[in-house]
Amino acid sequence: MLERDGTSVVLCDTHCAPGFRRILVNTTLNFMSIARFAPAALAVSLSTLVSFSTSDASAAAEKPLPRSTTGRVDLNRAEIQRAVDAVYPALVRIHVVSENGGEGRMQKSRASGSGTIISEDGFILTNHHVAGRATRIVCRLSNREEVEAELIGTDPLSDLAVLKLKLETRRDPKAKLAVASFGDSDKLRIGDVVLAMGCPAGLSQSVTRGVVANTEMISPGGAGSFTLDGENVGELVRWIGHDAVIYPGNSGGPLVNLAGEIVGVNEVGIGSLGGAIPSNLARAVAKEIIAQGRVSRSWIGLEVQPLLKQMPQAKGALVASLYADSPAKLAGMVPGDFVTEYDGNAVLDCRAQEDLPVFNRMVLATPVGREVVMKGTRDGQPMSWKFKTLDREPNEARELEVKNWGLTARDFTRVAALESQRGTRDGVTVDSLRPGGPVAEAKPSLRGGDIIVKVAGVAITNVAGLNAWTKNFVKDITEPKPVLVTFERGTEQMVTVVRVGPEVEEEKPQRPAKGWFGAATQVLTHEIADALGLDGSKGVRVTQVLPGSPAEKSGVKAGDVLLKLDGQVIAANTPSDQELFANLIRQYKPGTEAEIQGVRGAEPIKFTVALGTTPKSAADLTEFKDELFEFNARDMTFNDRVGDRMKEDQGGVKISNVKPAGWAALAGLGAGDVLLAMDGRELTSIAELKAVMKGVHERKPARVKAFIKRGIYTAYLELEPKW
Repeated sequence: MLERDGTSVVLCDTHCAPGFRRILVNTTLNFMSIARFAPAALAVSLSTLVSFSTSDASAAAEKPLPRSTTGRVDLNRAEIQRAVDAVYPALVRIHVVSENGGEGRMQKSRASGSGTIISEDGFILTNHHVAGRATRIVCRLSNREEVEAELIGTDPLSDLAVLKLKLETRRDPKAKLAVASFGDSDKLRIGDVVLAMGCPAGLSQSVTRGVVANTEMISPGGAGSFTLDGENVGELVRWIGHDAVIYPGNSGGPLVNLAGEIVGVNEVGIGSLGGAIPSNLARAVAKEIIAQGRVSRSWIGLEVQPLLKQMPQAKGALVASLYADSPAKLAGMVPGDFVTEYDGNAVLDCRAQEDLPVFNRMVLATPVGREVVMKGTRDGQPMSWKFKTLDREPNEARELEVKNWGLTARDFTRVAALESQRGTRDGVTVDSLRPGGPVAEAKPSLRGGDIIVKVAGVAITNVAGLNAWTKNFVKDITEPKPVLVTFERGTEQMVTVVRVGPEVEEEKPQRPAKGWFGAATQVLTHEIADALGLDGSKGVRVTQVLPGSPAEKSGVKAGDVLLKLDGQVIAANTPSDQELFANLIRQYKPGTEAEIQGVRGAEPIKFTVALGTTPKSAADLTEFKDELFEFNARDMTFNDRVGDRMKEDQGGVKISNVKPAGWAALAGLGAGDVLLAMDGRELTSIAELKAVMKGVHERKPARVKAFIKRGIYTAYLELEPKW
């Protein structure tokens, strides 16, 4: 809103309507040219351009924003500073390593978010999607001190989680923590100035300013369109919409009023608006998680929807569906019933999606096991239903890895079992498969969504049971064995055979020893021969002499042209003859002396070379594979040392493979690195690495130090596994 020459104008974008804009302010209709006010518009912060709907006018009047003589919102710098000083010191940047199932394994990932210290003993409030799946957490305080933390509990339905700082890891464990306090989110009004605090994109703590745009905002697709771990966040949460700038990384940070109180927890960005979880909900969830590690909620097996447009006289909420054998279903409720009262409390007329979370919250907040009376109507007649609520389980169980099968799988929860219409929770749902793994290679192969019910005739009730059966099966075998698996796919019951067993380390067969010269060459083509003054000659030109090779010991130099081998012409004169000389050398036995003739410049040369044994290549070496850290390594080859400019007496082993999203990958280890030391011990062979890693697995340290060489650089890495 702008004021100029005594006239009030609300600015809108040119795409809102063609031509001039119709502007209604204080019931006065004005037609003004937007172009006339363009310079003034550029001078006004977007966060101060607030348009109030008529339904919010009285609320805004109760708490008017201060204005200067120009009509611009005037925020006292000291007022903002007081709010910042109250909360900013309690702001933390959260770095997490999380695990998620994918491609038949638990994949690791790094991320960062924001949080707020809410108690003197170090409890931190953040989002579930920031830290709810974390296996390792480090928090950076506003003074840049890094402190380890642990996950106390998480709640996907509200997208909230609580962490606790490990105060013993602080520089001064007894130092007092800055703490922020909660405000009453129900007192927020559209147009109130708010500050969004957080760590966007993992950067240092920051503050942005805006105004409340909506106090009952839901996702564009309606309730249920925003899901986390199977939970519909819109079932419970109505966001505080605001235009304080937030970015990825702001998640979990506080939304703060000018009194310096937390009034929301920033969660999402929708278009140019941010969405924050109201502080009243966040405070209740945090309190319960701190007290018991989880949030206890009631479940009655009932889904409601907004009233239809053809129901102008209807009241309450419209029952849309009921789960089989649920309390509401067993109490006699049916789709089409109207709910007008729940446990003595009137139910809001649900005429829009925004109204549904209010009813859902009434049900979810009921103490578990409480006997409830719900009233309503059916076909215009009053109805009453009585039932006891049940403990609400997660909609979806966490996925777990079953390594020997090459899959991740889930147990059935109450809702998952009801939705599958199987009548039982027994069985294991396949979540993801490892490409090339046992279940992926079975004929027929399993798929995501298949349900394993029997293995070798033994009923499988859950993932723990499948892991226990597998552990017992593989303990006395040395190679994979076929196992008959019974599984359900939709309404069909099928069988397949899966080869289950320990992963066998592949032994590479020894290749017969062959002669080795130790020099790289290029073909002496007609053009090169002519340019070198060797018209019509055939042979090879030496491009590199490998250190310590028979060629070096015999005095061969780069640039020498080799024409004969034991008196026979080296018949190479086209690019397709590139391997001819090396193949001729390989026909000799190691230790054989060979005579080589050629030219160096314009002078003839002759060498007698005692051929060596062809060095082992990477394909000849057995690899060591660490299943937990997910990397492969092997001994260094001669070519490795040449390429890395390493001497024969220098140690190290070569990293041949690192799985993406594994513990080694997260630490920064990469294929091609030379591992010089691990866990404080220098390495000279793969046998030494095996011994070191065996000790690591037995001790289970929180961090394992590695020293690597990458090109001309060396670096220290820390591998931080979850044991």
